Amino acid sequence: MVLSVAACAVCRTDLQLTTGDLAMRRSPVVPGHQIVGQVVEVGSGVRGWHEGDRAGVGWLAGACGTCTYCISGRENLCDKSTFTGWDCDGGFASHTTVQANFAFKIPEAFDDVHAAPLLCGGIIGYRALKVCGIAPGQRLGLYGFGASASLAMQVARFWDCRVFVASRSEADRVRARAMGAEWTGTYEEPPPEPLDAAVTFAPVGSVVVAALAATDRGGTVAVNAIHLDQIPAFSYDRLWWERSLRSVANYTRRDAREFLDLAAHIPIQTTPDLFDLGDANLALAKLEQGAVTGAAVLRAGH
Repeated sequence: MVLSVAACAVCRTDLQLTTGDLAMRRSPVVPGHQIVGQVVEVGSGVRGWHEGDRAGVGWLAGACGTCTYCISGRENLCDKSTFTGWDCDGGFASHTTVQANFAFKIPEAFDDVHAAPLLCGGIIGYRALKVCGIAPGQRLGLYGFGASASLAMQVARFWDCRVFVASRSEADRVRARAMGAEWTGTYEEPPPEPLDAAVTFAPVGSVVVAALAATDRGGTVAVNAIHLDQIPAFSYDRLWWERSLRSVANYTRRDAREFLDLAAHIPIQTTPDLFDLGDANLALAKLEQGAVTGAAVLRAGH
């Protein structure tokens, strides 16, 4: 089996599906929030799942289902939402228990190792594309080019978008050009044309300002980062002409199902790097150093 590592890793574990109550936020907790596994037990009242099914679990572990956000299709904003590997145990284990209605069918197009990276960086990257409002044929800027951006780019290219990539890493810029980017440059370099929309993946506030400066009138910059160091002061001219700045928070189950179907149709290519479970610290160190180009995978024997 394969277990997850951090935010851009993959997980493989056995699953138990239940209709149980939401877990409380707690510590200690078993981490790992991109899980692909085989169902070994189905709780009473569960429909649509059977023992032996392959299932995927992502970051969103549960939501109340009754608040204004949930009933309006925005369960990602639910005040009572819970998260895998934070509020409830995740995939760094041989077995884990999940709510059946927050698990996803894994397309047959993907094996376990290549499917799991789709369940976090893939889904949230897809949501970022929706939030920024990019349309087929338009000019899209991607600021930062890690695992999530590389998956989002494949969707954008499938939509016939013109993709412009900014990154501090020359290796990432080379990789982006190989994947079909029309232009690549550093964060300080403006793209050759104004962008219709942009997504920032780097957790650096100055990159957000650079993306705004490159975005055309009426365009949107979506910030796909959980944390930023800070957004420095900038001239109102950067926001003027009805430009928009939006954050991207979590995802909905609809996002996940749409993306997984689309990923199988394209099909999206993931690039997992395999590590033994005993090398988890090495995998984490390589992630921190930027030495993992796709997804770090921990592999453990049964």
